[in-house]
Amino acid sequence: MRKRIVIKLSGSLFGMDDEKILKDYATFFVRVSKIYQPIIIAGGGKIARHYISHARSSGADESTLDELGIEVSRLNAKLLIYAIQDKAYPHPPTNLKEVTHAADSGLIVITGGLHPGQSTNATAALIAEKVRASVFLNATDVDGVYDSDPNKNKNAKKFKQIELKKLRNMLVHQESIAGGYDLMDIVALKVIERSKIKTRIIKADIKTLEKAIKGSPEGTEIILT
Repeated sequence: MRKRIVIKLSGSLFGMDDEKILKDYATFFVRVSKIYQPIIIAGGGKIARHYISHARSSGADESTLDELGIEVSRLNAKLLIYAIQDKAYPHPPTNLKEVTHAADSGLIVITGGLHPGQSTNATAALIAEKVRASVFLNATDVDGVYDSDPNKNKNAKKFKQIELKKLRNMLVHQESIAGGYDLMDIVALKVIERSKIKTRIIKADIKTLEKAIKGSPEGTEIILT
């Protein structure tokens, strides 16, 4: 039986005008699936934030905004399903039970968010726990965890490894409003900690993903102590 790898894929990839990018990812995941079973969680990205911002300005409550973001992430998941075609489970699962059923098919599984109040990072961690994944790769817009914002501080230091407790302390003041999640969140860290899931935060890039899947120390590894 192939080992399962859970990959949270940055929503920014789905908002790009270059259609070739998703096709390249589809080809890559099909190739990976010969050795491992990829289970992919699509983020909502800028498109989700666009919808959330407009709905918030109209007075929508936070749980409704979460549901809106989930719908967008599922549309993103469908784009990747269409690109992978018959090697992918034909529709995005909408709860953990459906994820388990889809994974049992042996196909590549692509889903979006599942529950309001949970980021796709938390969803990915829960899925990794549920399907007993060998590793959880969080592929984001940045190439790891830094001690400060690398977009604002050119001297920001990247951690090759970071203790979960330290990362939790860094994230404790992070906003939990819809569309406001970033690298990771407290719920995701709690799941990673309780199930001791091997987790790495990496750049959403095919070459980087391939190296990480092969065991190369890409990005930042979360250390459980």
